[in-house]
Amino acid sequence: MRTRLISVLSGVLLALCAVFVAAAPQASAATGPAAVAEALKQSPVYVDPRASAQLPKDRADALAKKIKDAGKPVFVAVLPATGEFPADSVLRTVRAETGITGLYAIRLGDGFNAGADKAVMPVNAVRNLTDAVKAGGPVDAATQLDNFVDQALLQVKGHAPASWSGGSSAGTGGVPVGGLVTLAALVVVGGGGAYALARRSRRRREEEERAALEKLRVVVDEDITAFGEELDRLDFHPGERGADDAMRADYGQALDSYEKAKDIMAAVTRPEEVRGVTQALEDGRFALARLDARRQGRQLPERRPPCFFDPRHGPSTEDADWAPAGGAVRTVPVCAADAVRLREGRDPMVRTVDTDYGPRPYYDAGPAYGPWAGGYFGGGVLPGLLVGTMLGSMMAPGPAYASDLGGGFGGGDFSGADFDASDFGGGDFGGGGGFDGGGGF
Repeated sequence: MRTRLISVLSGVLLALCAVFVAAAPQASAATGPAAVAEALKQSPVYVDPRASAQLPKDRADALAKKIKDAGKPVFVAVLPATGEFPADSVLRTVRAETGITGLYAIRLGDGFNAGADKAVMPVNAVRNLTDAVKAGGPVDAATQLDNFVDQALLQVKGHAPASWSGGSSAGTGGVPVGGLVTLAALVVVGGGGAYALARRSRRRREEEERAALEKLRVVVDEDITAFGEELDRLDFHPGERGADDAMRADYGQALDSYEKAKDIMAAVTRPEEVRGVTQALEDGRFALARLDARRQGRQLPERRPPCFFDPRHGPSTEDADWAPAGGAVRTVPVCAADAVRLREGRDPMVRTVDTDYGPRPYYDAGPAYGPWAGGYFGGGVLPGLLVGTMLGSMMAPGPAYASDLGGGFGGGDFSGADFDASDFGGGDFGGGGGFDGGGGF
């Protein structure tokens, strides 16, 4: 009986494979948004055969692998500028046909645009990221898309769709035979294969989270230690002459923040939980700034974000113009010492962290430091603050920077074509007003 069952199932598998392989050449000629969507369901990158010169297969495969390895819902398509893909609607159409919540980027001829469901990236963040990618002027598709994906993977929320588990690295305009053969195999083995794939995916995400947390632990422990040293140098005693209740309250809040930061860090199990530690440290530093003003008889400081270059410098005292290497000028909050350095034409004292490529400024060190920065600069502080850096435009106004987004569909979830177009927004293709205004390329 068992032998017969295996024989029957094997026959089914061979028949399905034969059908899929036979169908592939005929389907490879299919084009249009529907074909793009079908390919994107199986792989994060699609290159229309008529646009293959823009993104060679090896570059497309490498880009697809990068996105898959990150496990994020980022979809990329390279399409010819033809009437088949109307510039003013192609992004929404592809999103509707694909039916998966995520961040979508399309290179249409020499134009570029991106849009995202708000559940994975705020509209302003998509705009800032798109503008940053296009700011350097015309570039080849491979360079532009690599740049976009590198920054997008640091910011986008959610997870890759389960349908990417099989299939070829990048779609090339035909039926994704590899994905269909995988599906046929799952029919034979039942739910066991799907369970194994899900378990591997979950295990990979857990390993990535552990690695990110270990990177964060080093930096956050340094911050906690630095704040403890500030308390030791303070030389304030609640019973000293001149001390009043307001001073004692500030001092008590600083001590409480220090203990709170240590307690939270001791219990942290996920990277996003680190945000609570840096929030507590920021509260403590502001309490010390108030205490210092009271002791010196100065006006109490207003609540401002910490120094952008290194939150350990304490609350900022003013805003200053600054640009990262090769980036556009933007206004950032700075401490008094860094404000002087900038006015004198010197480099600010930037917080660096260890990376595989040596010490780097925290804003160019990768996504692991998002929760750390989020605790210091959360709440939509200074739109576009980090455009052009590795942490990108994550501080643009929108849902809770560097924290999980609740409600609605998460990235990678199937929502079908019945989604609210007003929740899908981004930049423009160089001529129109983007998604919010119905714009175009």
